[in-house]
Amino acid sequence: MSNEQKKTKNDIAWETLFEKYQILEQVSKHGLFEIDSSTINQERESRLMAKFDHYVNLPAIFKENKLSILPISRSRYVIGNFDTHLKVEYDNNIEEISVDFPEHIESIDYSNLYSENSALNCAFNAGVIGDLVDEPVSYTISGRMSTGNFSFSIKNLVTGTSTINVKNSQCEIDAGFESENYLIIVEAKNYAVDDFLIRQLYYPYRLWSSKVSKQVVPVLMTYSNDVFSFFIYKFKNDYDYNSAFLLKQQNYVIDSEQIQLSDVNDIFGQLKLITETTDIPFPQADSFERIIDLLSLLFEKDLTKDEITENYQFDVRQTQYYTDACRYIGLVNKNKNHSTKEIFFSLTDEGKKILKKRHKLKYLELIKKILEKQIFYKIFELAVNTGEIPSKQEVCQLMSASNLGINETTIKRRSTTVRNWSNWIWSQID
Repeated sequence: MSNEQKKTKNDIAWETLFEKYQILEQVSKHGLFEIDSSTINQERESRLMAKFDHYVNLPAIFKENKLSILPISRSRYVIGNFDTHLKVEYDNNIEEISVDFPEHIESIDYSNLYSENSALNCAFNAGVIGDLVDEPVSYTISGRMSTGNFSFSIKNLVTGTSTINVKNSQCEIDAGFESENYLIIVEAKNYAVDDFLIRQLYYPYRLWSSKVSKQVVPVLMTYSNDVFSFFIYKFKNDYDYNSAFLLKQQNYVIDSEQIQLSDVNDIFGQLKLITETTDIPFPQADSFERIIDLLSLLFEKDLTKDEITENYQFDVRQTQYYTDACRYIGLVNKNKNHSTKEIFFSLTDEGKKILKKRHKLKYLELIKKILEKQIFYKIFELAVNTGEIPSKQEVCQLMSASNLGINETTIKRRSTTVRNWSNWIWSQID
């Protein structure tokens, strides 16, 4: 992949702005640089250029120079060496709490949650939000609102600390829930994350801490692979942007039937193996959970390469790897817009049909799509017979004998994907 292919539209636009306004020099001299939305709009819409939910979304010139950007009013932003994102680590050892969904509700299909709003509504109506604070809650606030005026300190990666003054900036709250003692502010993502932009919780936290007498509880919710994960935070110091720390993580699942080994054996007996093709690269996408997340995003709408890279937890290279992997299992189409010439991705009809199914049937269909490929069939068959996933060396040997059309060096790299996908299947079996 060439350097130009690695650049997004944001990369190119910001490089132009940095050169035109000598932003690096100004940050070095003054510690920060203020820029208004009309200036940004000269190159590309500011709404696309100034919101980076994850560190990986930052334009290359920002990452190379340890920079980030924050809004300070409705039309102005500040650029500096700010530490703006917080890492998220999932605790895979905590027990998932199984909840029942109210039988009388027909307008929410809990097996069809492919937007942040639908996931939030489902969690609320299943009693999950109230369980977080052990009190009944009411759904009270959501949407865009003005932050009011406040100041805060933020970690500066070069000088130590910076002070930022906010004057009626705009913030957006995915949902706010109020109980007798708490106001819970939720930032929701319908995919798993490695980190998130603290601002998405901090600005609403500062706004509502000044408005209500109750304790404001900032919460990150991710809905990924049919699991609701809630990360409950606390700011040690209201005036310190970086003082957020994790109080606890809680995971919930809507009660669903578990997959048994007999279910997978039934798939084995009905499979028709698909011959490998050179039209689509053999997958290099180690996390099948992320493949499911990407399929879920595409269920909502078609996405271009840049939209996937700029808005979700993917860099340019990962966008290519994971879209190719989705195409490899036959659930995503790669298309070209005839007017704009942009590449975009869409779910196949089969992909849409699978994602509409309830949990157990959906995951059995995804398992089937993997095992239709001969090498994955062989690996998992061996796992069933021996009771464990074959070693990397064994996987490489089987891959070498399977006429995959890739050389030995590539086989070694791709073997991790084969083992991880096989492990994913194994992990779905109760």
